[in-house]
Amino acid sequence: VAPSKLTMMNAKDASVLLAPSPAGQVYDSMYYLKGAAAGGICCSITHGALTPVDVVKTRVQLDSVKYNKGLIGGFRTVVAEEGAMALTTGLGATAAGYFIQGWFKFGGVEYFKINAVKALGEERAWELKTPIYLGSAAAAEFIADIFLCPLEAVRIRSVSDPEFCDGLVDGFSKMAKAEGIGGFYAGFAPILAKQIPYTMAKFAVQGNVADKMYASMGKTPADMSASGNLGVSLSSGVIAGVAAAIISHPADTLLSKVNKAGAGGTGSMASRLANIAKAEGFVNLMTVGLLPRCVMIGTLTAGQFGIFDTVMSALGASKFHFHNPNE
Repeated sequence: VAPSKLTMMNAKDASVLLAPSPAGQVYDSMYYLKGAAAGGICCSITHGALTPVDVVKTRVQLDSVKYNKGLIGGFRTVVAEEGAMALTTGLGATAAGYFIQGWFKFGGVEYFKINAVKALGEERAWELKTPIYLGSAAAAEFIADIFLCPLEAVRIRSVSDPEFCDGLVDGFSKMAKAEGIGGFYAGFAPILAKQIPYTMAKFAVQGNVADKMYASMGKTPADMSASGNLGVSLSSGVIAGVAAAIISHPADTLLSKVNKAGAGGTGSMASRLANIAKAEGFVNLMTVGLLPRCVMIGTLTAGQFGIFDTVMSALGASKFHFHNPNE
């Protein structure tokens, strides 16, 4: 299937901030660069803006006995004991880490998804769109997590111990001296266990919900106004975010705890994770901190897809959408 025949969102009125793709080659390296840039921007903005919620969520996961009054109670406890600025703990690591992660995640999903369609043809790809979403998301997330894990380790350590460092660079320096390179990847297994199912659910659910919303209106993205497409992105993003949060929550809790100094004992990573899981119990892993995580991820995911689509349009790119060639 020629790239020019793939269905696109209408971006006729968008200004081109990066060099335009060559005529007839809409989905080329410039398109993937724009997708990566939009992904980095949307993830950095949304994760950075929700840092206070993530601080409270992480504290609840690390010390559910002390922080046992829900999301609002957690905010009050942190502010009362440490001041309002404590809610911005880890902001630098969060913004930097998720820009890099978003770059590879959103850019990677676009790359793998579009090349799968080119290889399979539009008709077969339409039949296999959910597996394509799942496979593309898993591959892109694995690559992204290689870069995210060190920054996430510094963020969690700084949230669990506010005295640990005075910013991102200081945190990297102290962790490297104390634990070596291995310390940055102590949570790599659980971050994969959290992020890969989360991202698979996020993109597959959002894509399918958005398709159903367009179908229910009898329209394609090209038929809709910019505000109409943004509404679809935000609505489908909320649903996808809540689904992804529930699926990935146990691993998210383990990740928060394994990055806490001394958590799970001193054995191998597998034994530490097993010790933490045994001590917490299945119900606690599934439920402790779940409500604030659903609030955070539902809001965050809606914002990400909304910002991603907006930035892509501003960059003069036309976002790929699966298309039923028989319609």
